[in-house]
Amino acid sequence: MRRFFGYILSPIHYLLFGLLLAIFHPIQWICFNAFGYKAHKWSVDTLNFFLVSSYYVLGNTVKFTNKQNLPIGRPIIFIANHQSLYDIPAMIWFLRKYHAKFISKIELAKGIPSISYNLRHGGAANIDRKDPRQSIVEIAKLGTRMKENKWSAMIFPEGTRAKDGTVKTFHVGGIATLLKKCPEALIVPIAINNSWKMVRYGTYPLNTFISMSWEVLKPIEPEKRPLEDVVLEAEEKIRASIFKSKS
Repeated sequence: MRRFFGYILSPIHYLLFGLLLAIFHPIQWICFNAFGYKAHKWSVDTLNFFLVSSYYVLGNTVKFTNKQNLPIGRPIIFIANHQSLYDIPAMIWFLRKYHAKFISKIELAKGIPSISYNLRHGGAANIDRKDPRQSIVEIAKLGTRMKENKWSAMIFPEGTRAKDGTVKTFHVGGIATLLKKCPEALIVPIAINNSWKMVRYGTYPLNTFISMSWEVLKPIEPEKRPLEDVVLEAEEKIRASIFKSKS
């Protein structure tokens, strides 16, 4: 039945999603070129509020839980499992006050209205997975921007999306590069659950009436600890949170 409704509601969702990207592209351009970073960030945050709202067209719901007293003005590395591209708008909107920038595939920085413009001008690290040297340099630049501007970063250390929701092993490399340039950063795990079900059938039809959740977990101080242990702790916290939500 959910798949049946997906055939009906997916075109409406995609039309709304595409219109939002098209409408906000010139808004971003104006904000960035005429008014600078703060105005551009406002436009990106507002866009992502509406993108998250578009999930509800499908009968899907978003629950974002943050009971942590996270510091303002201290760089944070948000570490999350990755289930679908629909993970991202909710994180941008609900974590907007932390100025978090994504580490993204370089392919996404071209050809997509609004999204590509933000990736090029909003402070993200756009990496070429086929060029390890370029990737390290770009992530290092993001680490420097974090330190200078008190920004944060969002990273999916699995390296790819988990199409069935299973949490894969986290990789240390990108996090190590960020911490090398911004050693004062705090590690904050985020558990994402059920967003993979939205694309369970692929891009069409999208799944319907799914309850999706994002949970900000207890921060981890990385100072004077082996980074492998820190990342493993974050991974285990995320696994435990997802397991708890299913039990």
